[in-house]
Amino acid sequence: MNFLSHLYLAGNSEGLIIGNYIADSVKGSDFNNFSKEIQQGIILHRKIDTFTDSHPVVEQSKLRLREKYKKYAGVIVDIYYDHYLAINWNIYSDIELETFVNRIYFLINNNLSILPVKSAMFTKYMLQHNILLGYSKLEGIEKVLKGMARRTSFESNMEYAIDDLKEHFILFENEFKEFFPELQEYVSREILNSNI
Repeated sequence: MNFLSHLYLAGNSEGLIIGNYIADSVKGSDFNNFSKEIQQGIILHRKIDTFTDSHPVVEQSKLRLREKYKKYAGVIVDIYYDHYLAINWNIYSDIELETFVNRIYFLINNNLSILPVKSAMFTKYMLQHNILLGYSKLEGIEKVLKGMARRTSFESNMEYAIDDLKEHFILFENEFKEFFPELQEYVSREILNSNI
């Protein structure tokens, strides 16, 4: 899952939200530099990634892209799934998407001083371009994919993945709608069982 999904799944806990947001930027012993609640958010992020990456429905989505995008197929699916969360937001939340996004921006911006450098730099970009709300538009998804393509070490061709999204829109959406409730249930159990 990408940023919007991780932040949504973190619930209302500020520590879990921050931990989910910074998890990909926290390596090795840097984990110990954060409060227990933020550490739990980092752990939750990693559990979400593991559950997602091993799920057969997500594998179907990735398989549709793998020949063209190789190892980047999973990254692309994560971004697609954030689009489906955004456009179906009212199914999953009682709060308007824009209200949720503004709350997240406020929280992350207020915690800039404790974020890893990579996360802090991305935050400025995210706020400037309103990335999270942009997931609700195909133009926003295209912008994210082009940005990802620019940042990859190898030629990824991710900038063309918007065409695959348009071509197989219903198939990807159906897979997201089948998968996401299972992910929600998994996260709820993890939070309950881990006292997160």
